[in-house]
Amino acid sequence: MSVDISPDLLTRFSRFDRPGMPVPAPDVWSENFTEEDYRQALNGIGQHPDATLALYLHIPFCPGRCLYCGCNTTVTHNSQRIDSYLDALEREINMVAAAVATGRDVLQLHVAGGTPNYLNDAQLTRLVELVDSRFRILPETEASIECDPRRASAGQLELLRALGFTRITFGVQDLEPRVQRSIGRIQSIDLVRDVYWMAREVGFDSIGFDLIYGLPEQTAESFKATLDAVVEMAPDRVACFGYSRGNSLAAHQHAIDIHQLPDDMQRQRLFEQAVKTFMASGYVWVGLDTFVLDTDELAMAQDEGRLTRNCLGYTVMSTNNIIGLGTGAAGEVQGRCVQNEQNLATWKAKIEQGQLPVARGYQLNTTDRRRREAIGHLICNLELPLELAEGCFDEEYRRLAAYASDGLVDVDASRLRITPTGRYLLRHLCTEHEAYFAWDRARWHFSRSL
Repeated sequence: MSVDISPDLLTRFSRFDRPGMPVPAPDVWSENFTEEDYRQALNGIGQHPDATLALYLHIPFCPGRCLYCGCNTTVTHNSQRIDSYLDALEREINMVAAAVATGRDVLQLHVAGGTPNYLNDAQLTRLVELVDSRFRILPETEASIECDPRRASAGQLELLRALGFTRITFGVQDLEPRVQRSIGRIQSIDLVRDVYWMAREVGFDSIGFDLIYGLPEQTAESFKATLDAVVEMAPDRVACFGYSRGNSLAAHQHAIDIHQLPDDMQRQRLFEQAVKTFMASGYVWVGLDTFVLDTDELAMAQDEGRLTRNCLGYTVMSTNNIIGLGTGAAGEVQGRCVQNEQNLATWKAKIEQGQLPVARGYQLNTTDRRRREAIGHLICNLELPLELAEGCFDEEYRRLAAYASDGLVDVDASRLRITPTGRYLLRHLCTEHEAYFAWDRARWHFSRSL
């Protein structure tokens, strides 16, 4: 896919992802959203037996700190501290299950962190049993977990598969040793390859890799070597995220020398390199920054216009409610966006007092819902029908249409479409719907790295 993005155009659109710039503060959350507000929302699920449900479990613990990380994590080497967390998580699950009615079907289950596979076998088993004891995991439930390949073993992968996980994602980031040293995450290509093939042999339905572009010491040559190695292994899905430096929320990122980071144009070229490599190797570009094999259900869904996106990622499963469990976990229940306390001690203290550990939330109104429908359609289907904008956010639509002069969109009487060039700047174009997109960025920032 050939594109021509000028330095001037890129500069105009780099206000959010430029290294050194903080993640925009979400201005839609309300600290006045109370535990009672959340409880009422959960009770609303209980009154609708046909309401679909997804669960997101946040495991905040890591054995060490990766310098690029912006996730809600806690470094510990105390297994008892993890056991204590699971004790509190069990109480939170019990409170939530009681509110929505125990035994509800779960269409999606996603476990992330932190480093979920930092838990030992007994703790991983307990984690799944906590969910199984209060909810119903179906044969068709999409159960996924994010793992650090450095912590994985054949025995652990066999256990995860036996526990019902069908999808697994490994944090690869980059395979160049020089880049790995600069971000404090050393993992050889041989280790990653061995773990990948172990996961294949165990029988996971889908294996994904996370990559990051824009890291210190990263060059076109070094990133090409990483991309070539990944393509050779052929994971089912690859998410290629841009490194975003949020200093106010991740002070450890100061250890990365900003002078070693690629500039805006170099970052753009790295991502273009990823797009060209994957699309030439049998992958389909899905949404913002995900690549899937052309046989993947996401590729088929995008082609048929039925791809959707929620705070668990791209999916073909439509869920009305996503419940976040654990510190900092975000979700949406009955039209209310909700986030748990991020501080581990505060989260635990509220649970010990018999309270749902909600920190803040937001009640979506009709306009918010339409904005979300618009941005979801734009991201998943690369177009925005005029009918989604009329009478609700006409001004934003006009601003998007104005980018036709830059070659980023094509506009006709009924819709605007993202051009091949515009797709590389799709994230920035989405910020024209700022009232929704600010919340969208915030929930991802606190639940997983977008």
